[in-house]
Amino acid sequence: MGEPIKTGVIGVGALGRHHARLYKQVAGCDLVGVYDVNREQAQKVADEIGSTVFEDMHELIEACEGLSIAVPTNYHFDIAKGLLERNKHVLIEKPITQTVEDANALIALAQERSLILQVGHVERFNPVIGYLEEKADNPRFIESHRLSPYPPPRPGLPPRGTEVGVVLDLMIHDIDMVLNLVKSPVVHIDAVGIPVLSPTEDIANARIKFENGCVANLTASRVTPEPLRKIRVFQGNCYISLDYQAKSGEVFLKTDKGIQREAVPVEDHNALLKQCENFVACIRTHREEGVLPTPKVSGEHGLRALEVAVAVSEACMAGQPKA
Repeated sequence: MGEPIKTGVIGVGALGRHHARLYKQVAGCDLVGVYDVNREQAQKVADEIGSTVFEDMHELIEACEGLSIAVPTNYHFDIAKGLLERNKHVLIEKPITQTVEDANALIALAQERSLILQVGHVERFNPVIGYLEEKADNPRFIESHRLSPYPPPRPGLPPRGTEVGVVLDLMIHDIDMVLNLVKSPVVHIDAVGIPVLSPTEDIANARIKFENGCVANLTASRVTPEPLRKIRVFQGNCYISLDYQAKSGEVFLKTDKGIQREAVPVEDHNALLKQCENFVACIRTHREEGVLPTPKVSGEHGLRALEVAVAVSEACMAGQPKA
């Protein structure tokens, strides 16, 4: 297998700590260390997984071939740009950036330097999704719900994820999934969003119409007591209902004998681990074969989801009553 791929994690809060933990489980990967502006949090994570805290982010960068960025969205662009300029491969948590312009700039820089730019739309690695990608060949209507409680407070910091609205925080997962399934240009977006506990929308609904006639109705909330993550796909020959959270689903097939109901076959696995494995495998291919592989969720995929998410957010804002 050759020398291990040296990786690091910048930002080891709610999600980054799991990147660090799972890199330790990836075959042929060497987690060099972690960095966080919160030194106490970084040390806590390093002690838990048996890794090293770097006091200087730039020292960690120089010691690695590829790094995960799991910091608040408003820092994504600056940190990712710095990594790419140092010729490091990047796995950046979703959304790729706050603005479409910044996402385009990162993609151009990664292409110019022949570097991997992967985006952390982890639902693409969810074990129920393989079935959906195989069976949903002509979706006509898609409905998704992604609901969660409001993030808990953090000392001296805003709640996690609230640097952006719920569309860029949560709905963008389902936007990415829908774009991956439909594969047709978006022609119209209607949306409404309501701020409840933050300055931006905390609950939102979007109706997205595609050129081929498919319609997607997406709802996201971060002010709902009970979490829910489901997607339903309707097409001519079947109806597929999946629960991301439970990693389960049902399919209702139209047959000569009527409607046949079946459980979706699922080979359970850790989606975030699969994402980290994909990143490391891409780096190894680049190193050993001299080609630039396309990760399962590329920078271009992240940009495509961001473009629609920004349009949804703008539609939400346009519908807000004026002060």
